[in-house]
Amino acid sequence: MTQQDTHSASTLVDEREAASILCYSVRALQNWRHRGGGPDFVKVSSRSVRYRRTDLEKWIAARTVSNTAQTI
Repeated sequence: MTQQDTHSASTLVDEREAASILCYSVRALQNWRHRGGGPDFVKVSSRSVRYRRTDLEKWIAARTVSNTAQTI
């Protein structure tokens, strides 16, 4: 992995971009943050959150299955 790859993997994205990456709505991300179960996030301030690209990728990988009998 190059330095640029490492930098872009740890880049913070806002909830709109995170929702786009996951193909979910911003509201779904907000619900997951409140209820749990969504990707890890960074609380930048009391009203601002960001997501690391690596955390989004880990969350996707943890939910990747090869058949419907597998549980998440």
